[in-house]
Amino acid sequence: MSAATEAFLAMLAAERGAARNTLAAYARDLAQAEEAIGDLAAADRDAVAGLAREWASLAPASVARKASALRQFFGFAIDEGWRSDDPSGALPAPRTRRPLPKVLGHDQITALFARAEEEAASGDPKAVRLLALVELLYGSGLRATELVSLPLGAVPRDAPFLTVTGKGGATRLVPVGARALEALGRWLDLRPQVPASRYLFPSGKTGHLSRVRLFQMLKELAARAGLDPAGISPHVLRHAFATHLLEGGADLRVLQTLLGHADISTTQIYTHVDAARLVALVNSRHPLASAATSD
Repeated sequence: MSAATEAFLAMLAAERGAARNTLAAYARDLAQAEEAIGDLAAADRDAVAGLAREWASLAPASVARKASALRQFFGFAIDEGWRSDDPSGALPAPRTRRPLPKVLGHDQITALFARAEEEAASGDPKAVRLLALVELLYGSGLRATELVSLPLGAVPRDAPFLTVTGKGGATRLVPVGARALEALGRWLDLRPQVPASRYLFPSGKTGHLSRVRLFQMLKELAARAGLDPAGISPHVLRHAFATHLLEGGADLRVLQTLLGHADISTTQIYTHVDAARLVALVNSRHPLASAATSD
């Protein structure tokens, strides 16, 4: 990796507070581009245009992500005085559609929680921990990384809120329902005393539960609950949190705050799930609906 690329990644970490996973994705995309066309700070427009051939077999969303990383790099290179031109206009700009989130039905949520609660009733620490994790994913809509990296200090004391550090280091308060608070209390009573760990869900001497292990645990729980493990993940439970709140009448701006979205357009993807309810509302409440029925 070139010195310019390393400087760009350092800027993302220091000035934008980019998360580790985000930095890894940028590093991977930029390194692959450098393998194809050489030092990005010196690559000419024709070389940059040639990346379209390199990316021909990729999905539009992958091409868009890689192109975005390069555009940001070239902007940084110009600001640093390494380039006088911006060759990003030669990059492909595929049209992408944001994929609709997978939606869990209320009956699936009920089955998942019934199994988690049944297992936690045994008092086994791992089962109680899993119940607390599931409650926070669905009850507060946390991202997987936000959840596993929660420090002990984030646990509410006098108010039913979690202090969560999200993407870009942004901090927000997330409400915690009575069920999740009860599950958290049970976990804290059983949580291993690891003096060197500051995390709510510790692992090892100083670390925390990994995102990969959280994925595995959820899929194993889904299988035990008689659900398709392929349809369950931390992000699917976060989607269910948002979808079911919207169905219940939550305001989109409130939902944006709860989810920690920087842009309301990201939150608007959830409006599609309310389409059936809106159609039913129009059919039942519109002044002409009753006239059409009587005809």
